Amino acid sequence: MNREEFIDEVKALSITLDDDKLTKLEEYYQILTTENQKYNLTRIISKEDIYLKHFYDSLTITKIITIDNQKICDIGSGAGFPGLVLAICFPNAKLTLIESNGKKCKFLNIVKDKLSLSNVEIKNVRAEEYAKDVREEYDLVTARAVAPLKHLLEYGIPLVKTKGYFIAMKSNVTEEMQNIENYYHKLDITIEDKIEFNLPYEHSLRTLLKYQKQTQTSNKYPRKYADIIKKEI
Repeated sequence: MNREEFIDEVKALSITLDDDKLTKLEEYYQILTTENQKYNLTRIISKEDIYLKHFYDSLTITKIITIDNQKICDIGSGAGFPGLVLAICFPNAKLTLIESNGKKCKFLNIVKDKLSLSNVEIKNVRAEEYAKDVREEYDLVTARAVAPLKHLLEYGIPLVKTKGYFIAMKSNVTEEMQNIENYYHKLDITIEDKIEFNLPYEHSLRTLLKYQKQTQTSNKYPRKYADIIKKEI
């Protein structure tokens, strides 16, 4: 996907990017490719692939939920997808990026500072630890291809305000959605929407899952990391 194709496809998402946002995305690409040699941030290195599989893919979240003016937490932000892309394209949104890897956090701060992204806060912490201290604070929590769905729900739901949303950005989730109803019950969430689509040009499958939180989450969750990965909820 070249720059012009990116602009056209983003318009199809009902997003119009002005010159300032497009310039910042280009600068982000340049920083990513330079710093990737130090921090091993992504295996996707061609400009066309970064614009498609990172920038455009991050913005597909708008297929299922509104981003502007939301207070958002991005769990496991990695090199900033979708968090930094959303911060650039929706400056009225407030983003907190959670990343446990210190080197990746250093990179995120480099991008934040060089692009003067005043709407971004970066936390070098594990998601389950952050969620023990920060409860019911965000309108929207999202995670993109970070961990199994049931783990993401336990990390993310405690952070969401009651009646707020958790969005999982996945590829094929058929297997991950099997035998997960107990997580819905214990975390008191309902699945409100599921959208499947293919990325343009290379046609890989993507799935967006939209969960609404119904009541305040029990302080039992999230559990310690060892329990999350070893024991069902």
